[in-house]
Amino acid sequence: MRRSPDAREAPYSYRSDPNVPPFPDDQPIIVFDGECKFCSGWVRFALRHDRSGRYRFLPAQSPLGAALYQHYGLDPTDYETNILIRDGRALFKAEGSLQMIAGLGFPWSLINLARVFPRPLLDRAYDLIASNRFRWFGRRESCFVPDAGVRARFLA
Repeated sequence: MRRSPDAREAPYSYRSDPNVPPFPDDQPIIVFDGECKFCSGWVRFALRHDRSGRYRFLPAQSPLGAALYQHYGLDPTDYETNILIRDGRALFKAEGSLQMIAGLGFPWSLINLARVFPRPLLDRAYDLIASNRFRWFGRRESCFVPDAGVRARFLA
Protein backbone atom coordinates (compact mmCIF):
# COMPACT_ATOMS: atom_id res chain seq x y z
CA MET A 1 0.00 0.00 0.00
CA ARG A 2 1.36 3.38 -1.00
CA ARG A 3 1.72 5.89 1.80
CA SER A 4 0.76 9.51 1.45
CA PRO A 5 3.64 11.97 1.09
CA ASP A 6 1.94 13.98 3.83
CA ALA A 7 3.14 11.39 6.35
CA ARG A 8 5.63 12.90 8.78
CA GLU A 9 7.70 9.80 9.35
CA ALA A 10 8.00 6.26 8.05
CA PRO A 11 7.04 3.49 10.48
CA TYR A 12 10.72 3.14 11.25
CA SER A 13 13.74 5.28 10.63
CA TYR A 14 15.58 5.20 7.33
CA ARG A 15 18.66 4.71 9.48
CA SER A 16 17.48 1.19 10.34
CA ASP A 17 16.06 0.40 6.88
CA PRO A 18 18.39 -2.17 5.26
CA ASN A 19 17.31 -0.90 1.82
CA VAL A 20 18.63 2.61 2.49
CA PRO A 21 22.42 2.79 2.34
CA PRO A 22 24.07 4.74 5.16
CA PHE A 23 24.72 8.38 4.35
CA PRO A 24 25.85 11.48 6.26
CA ASP A 25 22.74 13.18 7.62
CA ASP A 26 24.34 15.61 10.05
CA GLN A 27 23.12 18.50 7.87
CA PRO A 28 19.73 19.00 6.21
CA ILE A 29 19.44 17.23 2.85
CA ILE A 30 17.24 18.26 -0.07
CA VAL A 31 16.24 15.34 -2.31
CA PHE A 32 15.16 16.78 -5.66
CA ASP A 33 14.24 15.74 -9.20
CA GLY A 34 17.51 16.23 -11.07
CA GLU A 35 15.81 16.13 -14.49
CA CYS A 36 13.30 18.87 -13.69
CA LYS A 37 14.47 22.34 -14.76
CA PHE A 38 12.36 23.98 -12.05
CA CYS A 39 13.78 21.70 -9.33
CA SER A 40 17.34 22.12 -10.58
CA GLY A 41 16.77 25.88 -10.68
CA TRP A 42 15.68 25.74 -7.04
CA VAL A 43 18.91 23.91 -6.17
CA ARG A 44 20.99 26.56 -7.96
CA PHE A 45 19.02 29.25 -6.08
CA ALA A 46 19.63 27.47 -2.77
CA LEU A 47 23.35 27.10 -3.50
CA ARG A 48 23.59 30.82 -4.29
CA HIS A 49 21.71 31.95 -1.16
CA ASP A 50 22.75 29.33 1.40
CA ARG A 51 25.61 31.44 2.74
CA SER A 52 26.28 29.11 5.66
CA GLY A 53 26.49 25.99 3.47
CA ARG A 54 23.72 24.43 5.54
CA TYR A 55 22.13 22.21 2.88
CA ARG A 56 23.35 19.12 1.10
CA PHE A 57 21.66 17.92 -2.05
CA LEU A 58 20.71 14.55 -3.49
CA PRO A 59 19.17 13.87 -6.91
CA ALA A 60 16.14 11.60 -6.61
CA GLN A 61 17.48 9.65 -9.61
CA SER A 62 20.47 8.40 -7.59
CA PRO A 63 20.36 4.97 -5.90
CA LEU A 64 20.18 6.64 -2.47
CA GLY A 65 17.43 9.01 -3.65
CA ALA A 66 15.39 6.09 -5.01
CA ALA A 67 15.87 4.17 -1.75
CA LEU A 68 14.61 7.14 0.26
CA TYR A 69 11.58 7.58 -2.01
CA GLN A 70 10.75 3.90 -1.57
CA HIS A 71 11.28 4.09 2.18
CA TYR A 72 8.70 6.87 2.43
CA GLY A 73 6.22 5.03 0.21
CA LEU A 74 6.72 7.35 -2.75
CA ASP A 75 7.04 6.28 -6.37
CA PRO A 76 10.81 6.15 -7.05
CA THR A 77 10.24 7.02 -10.73
CA ASP A 78 7.70 9.86 -10.39
CA TYR A 79 9.21 12.51 -8.17
CA GLU A 80 5.98 14.20 -7.12
CA THR A 81 7.58 15.92 -4.13
CA ASN A 82 10.96 17.09 -3.02
CA ILE A 83 12.02 15.77 0.36
CA LEU A 84 13.72 17.74 3.10
CA ILE A 85 15.49 15.43 5.53
CA ARG A 86 16.42 17.19 8.74
CA ASP A 87 17.25 15.70 12.13
CA GLY A 88 16.27 12.22 10.91
CA ARG A 89 12.79 13.33 9.78
CA ALA A 90 11.43 13.88 6.31
CA LEU A 91 9.21 16.76 5.28
CA PHE A 92 7.27 16.80 2.03
CA LYS A 93 5.36 19.12 -0.28
CA ALA A 94 4.60 22.63 0.98
CA GLU A 95 5.90 22.04 4.51
CA GLY A 96 9.25 20.81 3.23
CA SER A 97 9.52 23.64 0.70
CA LEU A 98 8.63 26.35 3.22
CA GLN A 99 11.21 25.04 5.66
CA MET A 100 13.84 24.76 2.90
CA ILE A 101 13.35 28.39 1.93
CA ALA A 102 13.16 29.63 5.52
CA GLY A 103 16.41 27.78 6.26
CA LEU A 104 18.23 30.17 3.92
CA GLY A 105 17.91 32.91 6.53
CA PHE A 106 16.70 36.48 6.19
CA PRO A 107 15.04 37.71 3.97
CA TRP A 108 13.98 34.24 2.78
CA SER A 109 12.73 33.32 6.25
CA LEU A 110 9.84 35.73 5.65
CA ILE A 111 8.29 32.83 3.71
CA ASN A 112 7.04 31.71 7.14
CA LEU A 113 4.31 34.33 6.72
CA ALA A 114 2.72 31.91 4.24
CA ARG A 115 1.85 29.71 7.22
CA VAL A 116 -1.26 31.86 7.72
CA PHE A 117 -2.74 29.79 4.90
CA PRO A 118 -4.10 26.34 5.76
CA ARG A 119 -1.69 23.53 4.99
CA PRO A 120 -4.14 21.73 2.65
CA LEU A 121 -4.33 24.90 0.54
CA LEU A 122 -0.53 25.21 0.46
CA ASP A 123 -0.22 21.53 -0.51
CA ARG A 124 -2.76 21.99 -3.33
CA ALA A 125 -0.70 24.91 -4.66
CA TYR A 126 2.42 22.73 -4.39
CA ASP A 127 0.66 19.90 -6.25
CA LEU A 128 -0.45 22.29 -9.01
CA ILE A 129 3.13 23.39 -9.62
CA ALA A 130 4.52 19.86 -9.27
CA SER A 131 2.07 18.35 -11.76
CA ASN A 132 2.77 21.08 -14.34
CA ARG A 133 6.49 21.62 -13.77
CA PHE A 134 7.63 19.89 -16.97
CA ARG A 135 5.04 21.65 -19.13
CA TRP A 136 5.80 25.07 -17.63
CA PHE A 137 9.57 24.84 -17.09
CA GLY A 138 10.80 21.86 -19.13
CA ARG A 139 12.85 18.76 -18.53
CA ARG A 140 16.61 18.37 -18.61
CA GLU A 141 18.08 15.80 -21.00
CA SER A 142 20.22 14.45 -18.17
CA CYS A 143 20.34 14.77 -14.43
CA PHE A 144 21.60 18.05 -12.93
CA VAL A 145 25.39 18.01 -12.53
CA PRO A 146 26.90 20.47 -10.04
CA ASP A 147 30.06 22.37 -10.90
CA ALA A 148 33.30 21.49 -9.14
CA GLY A 149 32.99 24.35 -6.62
CA VAL A 150 29.87 22.89 -4.98
CA ARG A 151 30.20 19.19 -5.80
CA ALA A 152 31.15 18.34 -2.19
CA ARG A 153 27.65 19.44 -1.08
CA PHE A 154 26.03 16.69 -3.19
CA LEU A 155 25.64 13.18 -1.85
CA ALA A 156 25.48 11.61 -5.32
